[in-house]
Order: sequence, then C-alpha cells, then structure tokens
Amino acid sequence: MIGPADTQVELLWLEGQIERWIRFGRASGERLIDRRRRIVGFAPGAVFAFVRWRSGDYGTVESRISVLRAVAPGAAFTTAPFVAPGGELLLDIAGWAKVQIVLGAIDGVEALGVQAADAAPDYWRHVHARVLAGLAPRAYSRARHRAWLLRRRLGA
Repeated sequence: MIGPADTQVELLWLEGQIERWIRFGRASGERLIDRRRRIVGFAPGAVFAFVRWRSGDYGTVESRISVLRAVAPGAAFTTAPFVAPGGELLLDIAGWAKVQIVLGAIDGVEALGVQAADAAPDYWRHVHARVLAGLAPRAYSRARHRAWLLRRRLGA
C-alpha cells in the first residue's frame, strides 16, 4: 500500500520501446495500473535508482539513471520525470556508456554484501561527479560503509 507521504514512481515496460524500472531500493508499496504500468512508492528517506530507456526508429534515444532519496512532505526536492513529487537527486547520468559505468558501481557495492540502497548517499554524489568528469568512480569499500553507518548513528 502506497502511503500519502510516499514518493511515487511510475514504471512502464513496452518491450523494445520504453522501459522504466527500479534498479535498487525498497518500495513501501505498489499499485498496478495495467499489465504494463505500475506505480511504486518509497517512504521518506528511502534511496532508490530509477532507470529510463527509450528507443526510436534508429535505435536508443534515451538512456538515463537517477539515484534519488525520497523526501518527507514539506521538504525541498528536485523534480524528476515520472517521480511525484520528486526527490533529493543524488545522481543523474545520461548516455548508455555512462549508465553502464553507474550500473557497474552499483554491482560493486552489492558485491561487498551491502544493499545499494543502504550505501552512503555521498557515494552516489561521488559517482555522479566522477562519471560526468570522464573519470572512473572510486570503489565503495567496507571502511567507507562503516564510516557512513557510524555517521548516521551520530545523526550527522
């Protein structure tokens, strides 16, 4: 059940034409619209990755990944297509080659046994900046994750 304070993301799957899906994140609820469309909700504070891909007559016309943190009602947010009302944008990358780098970074976090949604939000900002600058993002580490968990416990 999607709550009234949840950030809502509209997903769509039209094979070979339009694909909008969640790469990671813990949805708090889901509502089916029809067999191709559904809406998933994320509780305030939840981090999720939203992938958008679209094809045209001559191949891919859009390939994008965004990592967002769901916001509480009344908090500042950035609007994003198909995300209502929006969220805190941690990463926003376009272009298939760059999206593949981000997907690799997500795989790297998960290879450590860490859910990507639990990784430090600063890491997604780091990946965003490095990929946009044409540099490889640094690998996420257990030490960085431990530091994030301690910082979060202190309320920083």
